[in-house]
Amino acid sequence: MKKGIHPEYRDVVFLDTSSDFKFLTRSTVASKETTIWEDGKEYPLVKVEISSASHPFYTGAKGHVGAQAGRVERFNRLYGKKK
Repeated sequence: MKKGIHPEYRDVVFLDTSSDFKFLTRSTVASKETTIWEDGKEYPLVKVEISSASHPFYTGAKGHVGAQAGRVERFNRLYGKKK
């Protein structure tokens, strides 16, 4: 690999702001903020709005299902099999 052209790959803490869930992983993302992790070391902090802790797919929350169900019923009523 060429020297000086690749971003720094390091440990970073991501904070889900909607659920206050933190996780430590490796990334090249830049951040000016830092935080102290459970091991006592200081790591760059990146704030995100959605993670697996707050995303409806991973949490099992059923958002906007009512609207989807209504659309399916309407489609079946208009284009479904005739009796």
